Amino acid sequence: MPVLNAAIENQKIRSVFGNSILMLAAAVAFFGGFLFGYDTAVINGANQLLKIHFSLDSVQEGMAGASAILGCIPGAMVAGYFSDRFGRRKVLFVCAILYALSGVFSALPRSFDQFLMMRFVSGLGIGASSMICPVYIAEIAPAAWRGRLGSLFQLGIVTGIFLTLFINTLVQHFGDAAWNASLGWRWMLGAEVVPAIVFLVVLFFVIESPRWSIQSGQESAARESLEKIGGRDYANEEIASVKTVLQQEKGSFLELLSQRRFRRPVIIAILLMAFSQFSGINAIMYYSTKIFATAGVGVESSFAASAVIGLVNFAFTFVAIAFVDKWGRRTLLLIGLGIQIVALAAVGWMFHQSVHGAGLLLAILVFIGAFAMALGPIPWILCSEIFPMRIRGPAMSVATFVIWASCYVVAQTFPVLNDSPRIGPAITFGIFSLVSAIAFVFVWLMVKETKGRSLEEIELD
Repeated sequence: MPVLNAAIENQKIRSVFGNSILMLAAAVAFFGGFLFGYDTAVINGANQLLKIHFSLDSVQEGMAGASAILGCIPGAMVAGYFSDRFGRRKVLFVCAILYALSGVFSALPRSFDQFLMMRFVSGLGIGASSMICPVYIAEIAPAAWRGRLGSLFQLGIVTGIFLTLFINTLVQHFGDAAWNASLGWRWMLGAEVVPAIVFLVVLFFVIESPRWSIQSGQESAARESLEKIGGRDYANEEIASVKTVLQQEKGSFLELLSQRRFRRPVIIAILLMAFSQFSGINAIMYYSTKIFATAGVGVESSFAASAVIGLVNFAFTFVAIAFVDKWGRRTLLLIGLGIQIVALAAVGWMFHQSVHGAGLLLAILVFIGAFAMALGPIPWILCSEIFPMRIRGPAMSVATFVIWASCYVVAQTFPVLNDSPRIGPAITFGIFSLVSAIAFVFVWLMVKETKGRSLEEIELD
């Protein structure tokens, strides 16, 4: 199988930031992630206001937080088929339109049921884009930069989360409690229209995935794009590599789940995605204001603490970008998981001992930082790398289905667990720590390194 020589690889690395194709592809990954982060985190600031406006109980509060996720699950499941059938770029156009529609109409509901319906529509876009964006950037990026460019999707997510928390804090200061309960949450949700339009505009200027173009018989378009990325020799070798793996029949869900040689990557994808959610990240991202309120912090301080969480999440994602292609995926996962085990255990202990204030916030921030540099971005990168091209669409659909199903369970159950006199936040965060410990052992035993290798080399491993 052809392998890139050092001269071509070095040329690629030197020119990546001056390469318009790669920069636009990176922008797609970033803005796709940004809308993902904004939409999933905006409920963090709105949920306490929605609870007042619609007179919600704990179960309904969980429904408000999880309603978009109910759309993410089918969105993720069908995105693989449609992106393989019509191309990554066209399906991302649909996602951008869904984001824009949801931003408008989720801010204008007259009833709680209408709100849930529009959040479901938003979830369709989130689920589909969360499956397609990592695949799109992985299929365009040169091997030496795939981890860093792939991390831009996660950077977009955490940027969206941070700005959402910041916007929520600003909106919360525009009026009194009555104004926020009536109108404030509408502005929080409606602001999503702006980045959705930016995402839509960027998509007009990007190319289709060259690997998808080759698979669809559009070799000339793929060659033109690949030559602009890395030169003629790079294009020849990439096309030859893709054709080698395409000589086999196109894969399917049945093949993915039945053939023994796919068992290991399927297990890795499913468990890494599940671990990322059951370690509790979105319990904090969706309900940090509720968590701090439970700890006896006032509403304004809870909003401020949530904004700090978003800032730390944003900052530590740059650790992943800086080191994922140097230290490798596996090493970063082990470091991050080791830290978050201790941090989550500390949060649970503090709640058990009624130790609140700065110490509790610090422990949560340590967990957020550890997650942002490892278990946040790396499962997306690995899942876009470890599957053969012919089943990459179905495989990513399975992976994103798992992450959103797991996310739904956490979002729906956390308010109930947190408010339960038998369980409460202490045991809940202890469970999150235990899940992180299991994840550490799994990565140690099962996950192989993929840094610096082409997708075709990984496939033939």
